[in-house]
Amino acid sequence: MSSERIVRVASGQGFWGDWLDAPRRQVEGGPVDYLMLDYLAEVTMSILQKQKERDPSMGYARDFIGAMESVLPAVTDRGVKVIANAGGVNPLSCAHAVLDVAEARRVAGNVRVGVVTGDDLLPRLDELLASGHALAHMETGEPLSTVRDRVLSANAYIGSTPIVEALARGANVVVTGRSTDTALTMAPLRYEFGWGTEDWDKLAAGIIAGHIIECGAQCSGGNCLYDWRNIPDLANIGYPIVEAKADGTFTIVKHPNTGGRINVQSVSEQCVYEMGDPHSYITPDVVADFTTIHLAADGENRVKVFGIKGRAATDKLKVSVAYRSGYKAVGTLVYAWPDALEKAQLADRVLRERLENMGLRFDSLLTEFVGVSSTHGPLTVQTGEAPEVQLRVGVRAQDRKTVERFTREIAPLVLNGPPSVTGFAGGRPKVEDIVAYWPALVDKAVVKTMVEVLS
Repeated sequence: MSSERIVRVASGQGFWGDWLDAPRRQVEGGPVDYLMLDYLAEVTMSILQKQKERDPSMGYARDFIGAMESVLPAVTDRGVKVIANAGGVNPLSCAHAVLDVAEARRVAGNVRVGVVTGDDLLPRLDELLASGHALAHMETGEPLSTVRDRVLSANAYIGSTPIVEALARGANVVVTGRSTDTALTMAPLRYEFGWGTEDWDKLAAGIIAGHIIECGAQCSGGNCLYDWRNIPDLANIGYPIVEAKADGTFTIVKHPNTGGRINVQSVSEQCVYEMGDPHSYITPDVVADFTTIHLAADGENRVKVFGIKGRAATDKLKVSVAYRSGYKAVGTLVYAWPDALEKAQLADRVLRERLENMGLRFDSLLTEFVGVSSTHGPLTVQTGEAPEVQLRVGVRAQDRKTVERFTREIAPLVLNGPPSVTGFAGGRPKVEDIVAYWPALVDKAVVKTMVEVLS
């Protein structure tokens, strides 16, 4: 067996709301050096911003505090380090909450929390716009000024550099705001192996390692299409671990005696997840070339990854902006056999006619017949009559009252529409704010990250 040094980075969360027991299982199931916890999606930032508006001490992923409670013995006794983007829009409060847990467990002296800030551009938005940074929509080219009065959050995707700095300054827990998902894995590898800022191939390998495990069990058998019926023991699924070497090669594994499956097919499925141009996977640290990835079986539940190439990063950072875009509501009714689809179609026509007679106008009115056409639309091939069909109707409009009037028109169909409604429950549909996504680019030079280590 090779004596070459291996650094193990374990994935413990793939999104905010993932399996709460996964972090503990990762640190207790076998040797790991780092635990990576990824909590943030684009819409999550706006949710956290609204929470912070209501309570200035909030704005971070609170599940992370429970995860830290469960892994503290591994951190303080075995030296496992934790890296998470759970800080959301309030990394400092998140860090203090971690220290409060350490204090309650009487291990405060053994916990040093690195806090990475600077990604939140909301307080600087007007300054940036005034100085010529249009933050134009990446698809439409519209300047952000057209929706400025409705912006909820604006965060730049930061890379691995400030996380590496926090580790170098002695942090054993690092909390960030909107870092890239991949940086959470790449940073510890870059720190441990001393990869330079222009070691493009190694940096690209670190990014792809992060990409493979950023969604938790999605690369170890969860949500896996290949041979899905025969994936063993999903109830006990093992989350993935990167076993990395200094040359940039790494192996994807999981702990022994856990369920799920890691093979070339499961890792391949994750590799193409959220991939645009395979030649140019752009991150703040490096541009990785996915066409250079080589995968090879390396034993049971082991896949070796090698041959990765990268090149210099761009001079831009991606910015995730969330803004208010009106209101929506969705109502459902389930119609039973016989003639379930015909009944649902008639109910839809009746509802639309009533809304038109009321003079209501919506930005969008969408009908889906769940069980018949909602997933694949006209590609669905009906081999027989559907035993039940869910009518799902959604509307959106800028005016809340317009949407509220729609919500009153679903329930009456139970008695004054087609027969055989069987699934109506939950009362009147709820009116919800629409939070829209605005992707933009900004010059790297204007985003200044800061690192503070608390103990």
